Amino acid sequence: MRIRRLMIANRGEIALRILRACKELGIETVAVYSEADRDSLHLRYANETVCIGPGVAAQSYLDIPRLISAAEIANVDAIHPGYGFLAENAHFAEVCESCNIHFVGPRSETIALVGNKSRAIALAREAGVPTVPGSDGALETEQEALETARAIGYPVMIKAASGGGGRGMRVAHNDISLVNGYHAARREAEAAFKDATVYLEKFIENPRHVEVQVLGDKHGNLVFLGERDCSLQRRHQKMIEESPSPIVDEEMRRRMGEAAIAVSRAANYDSAGTVEFLVDKDRNFYFIEMNARIQVEHPVSEMISGVDLIQNMIRSAAGEELQLRQEEIRVQGHAMEFRINAEDPDDNFRPCPGRIGLFVPPGGPGVRWDSHCYSGYIVPPNYDSLIGKVIIHRNTRKETLETAKRALSEIIVGNLKTTVPLYQRILEHSDFIRGDVDTGFIERYFM
Repeated sequence: MRIRRLMIANRGEIALRILRACKELGIETVAVYSEADRDSLHLRYANETVCIGPGVAAQSYLDIPRLISAAEIANVDAIHPGYGFLAENAHFAEVCESCNIHFVGPRSETIALVGNKSRAIALAREAGVPTVPGSDGALETEQEALETARAIGYPVMIKAASGGGGRGMRVAHNDISLVNGYHAARREAEAAFKDATVYLEKFIENPRHVEVQVLGDKHGNLVFLGERDCSLQRRHQKMIEESPSPIVDEEMRRRMGEAAIAVSRAANYDSAGTVEFLVDKDRNFYFIEMNARIQVEHPVSEMISGVDLIQNMIRSAAGEELQLRQEEIRVQGHAMEFRINAEDPDDNFRPCPGRIGLFVPPGGPGVRWDSHCYSGYIVPPNYDSLIGKVIIHRNTRKETLETAKRALSEIIVGNLKTTVPLYQRILEHSDFIRGDVDTGFIERYFM
C-alpha cells in the first residue's frame, strides 16, 4: 500500500530531514508544531501545518490524543515520529496501528521488547550475542543487587531498564556506593521514565561506544550498514560520531554486523534501528541495547553507504520490500558528524537559547549541513539545544579531519554560544587525531 500523506510528529532538524525525504518520494507532508515552534523552517515547506499545543512538550509533542486528532483531521496515511519524544513509545505505535495509520518505525510489540533494556539483553543472550556480565534481569531488592555485584565483581553499573541519555545510571565501586546508587537510580528512573526498574552490569572501564546501523522490512529482509563510533560523549550524550570506527577492521565489522542482525531478527525488526555495543581495550564487544528508531547520527551511515535511511523507513512502513542485499553494501570513504548545540562548553554546557543573529552555515566539497535554523530564528528554551549537524564525508579519515576543521571555521551563529569552539579544540588533540579515544575522553580533557 502506497503512503500518500504523512504527518511528521517531531520538530527541528529531523522534521526537515523527514520532509525532504517525503518530497523526493512524492508524499504530501503535514507538519505539527507547538506554539514555541511556529517559526520553524520545515513549516514553510510542508503541504499543511497543524498547531498541537503550547511549548511544553507534555502538552504538544508528547500528547498522543492531540497528535492522533491532528492526524485524523489532516487525513494522513502515516506518522513518522523522528527521534526523541514518542519515537520509542510502544503505546503511541499501537495507537497508530489501531487507527490504521502506518507508524514509520518497528511494530509496537518490537518497540516494547527492545525498549526494556533488561529484556533486550536477555534476547541478545538467547541469540548468542555477547553481553556485558550482569544480572539476569530486573533487580527487585537492594540485597539482590548486592549479591549480584559481589558475584561479578566491582566496579558495576546500575542502569534503568527503560532508560536513555544517561538518566538512571550509577557506577558503584563498593557495597556502600552500590546501595546509594541503587536507590538513586530507581528514583531517577521513576521520575524520568515512570519505570523504576533497574538492572546491573559489570562496569567496563574506558570503553568505546560502537553501534551498528540495521535496516529491515516486513518481508524478513535485514541488512547492516557498517558501524558508527560514538565514543565522544559528555554525560552519556553523544557529540561526535564517525564511520568507520578507527578500531574496527573488516573481520570485526563482519562479526559485529552479524551480531546486530541476530538481535534484530530475534526481535522481528522491520525498520531502521541501531544495535549498540561497548568495546573494551582488547576489542571485545558486548551488546548493551537496541534503539528502535532513527538516530541523530544516521547521516554518518548514509554517507558511507549511499543509502537513504529515512526513505527506506517510509518504504518499509508501506510494506515495500527492501531493495538492498548485504553483499551489495560497501563502506565508501570516511564520515564524521559534529552536533552543533546552542550550549556554552566553557560553562558546564549551559544551554544558550535565544534569537540567532547572523547565521552562516558551512559548505563546500565534502560537507553536509542538516539544520532547521536561519538568521533571526529563535532557539526555544523548551527543548534540546541541537541547532544543526555538520557531516563530513571524504576518502580518508585524515581528509575528513582537515575538511572538518575548515567547515567548522566557517560557521557563524550570531548572539549564541555553541559547541563549535570545543570541537575545534578536540580536532587539535593528538589522541583524537590518532583515533585513540573512549567514552570518558571529553570529560577527562575538556570539562
